[in-house]
Amino acid sequence: AEHYGLKILIDLHTAPDSQNGFDNGGISGVCKWAQEPDEVEFELSVLKRLAERYGKREGLWGIEIINEPVVGDMWEKMGIAKRYVPVDAKKAEGSKGMSMEFLRKFYLDAYALIKPHLAEGKKIVMHDAFNLTSWKDFMREKEFTDIVLDTHQYLMMAEMYGCKQTLDAYCEFIDKEFKEPIKEMNHYFPVICGEWCLFNSLACGTDTKGGQSILNGVDTTPQRAVSAEEKMHIYKTLAKEKLAAWNAGCGHFYWNYKLLTDTVTIPSWQGWDSWDLGRCVANGWYPVNSFIS
Repeated sequence: AEHYGLKILIDLHTAPDSQNGFDNGGISGVCKWAQEPDEVEFELSVLKRLAERYGKREGLWGIEIINEPVVGDMWEKMGIAKRYVPVDAKKAEGSKGMSMEFLRKFYLDAYALIKPHLAEGKKIVMHDAFNLTSWKDFMREKEFTDIVLDTHQYLMMAEMYGCKQTLDAYCEFIDKEFKEPIKEMNHYFPVICGEWCLFNSLACGTDTKGGQSILNGVDTTPQRAVSAEEKMHIYKTLAKEKLAAWNAGCGHFYWNYKLLTDTVTIPSWQGWDSWDLGRCVANGWYPVNSFIS
């Protein structure tokens, strides 16, 4: 990174027994880390060691304390126990979202361990736990510096909350539920959208039940044909609207996942290309000039 002049954000992505129960959270359907004091202390020790090792590296932009922690309301709203069915049901017993009180204390403890080892200007990043506007009264004292608030925003969440699967409804949701809260919270912290993509059910030609797939037991075979021209219009419109929303904050990171599935000939995966930034650029869905600002 330093050789090429790049800056790296180190993200503590998973915790033992998981902080969210997601399929990318270490162990699907299990969320018990916050209930295990020894594991919480282990995570803090990892953060301290990362800060000690990388905190003064020129190529480091910042350290994110933990990725996508789930509090109680999101655990219920997403139906995580059913969305990500655990392999070991006994292991999953007792899984639940953590409390906001726990998460706030964890962030304070982590800040105290990380900050002394960071060079001036290096960032400490907090994920909003899918509650973007709940942090207005947190770490407002002058002693806390170089904090960035990270929010992850996907249209599949809009669909979960009942947003109609039309282009007009998506655009309205982006403006009211993405852009306005980011603009508001940017008065309290620098806000980044640390994850987003162009994925949506409309372009898939079927209701994906909030971004679920055959891996979640949901049949996502297209129910209607989506032409290349329609898909281009959907994605280019959403890219413009979303980038305007992220620009109300301080930056964004596209979820640049390289897909290993066949999204062309396998019907149930058609429309999932948009998780892959490379494909979005190659297909003309994503404006290349947005990389330059």
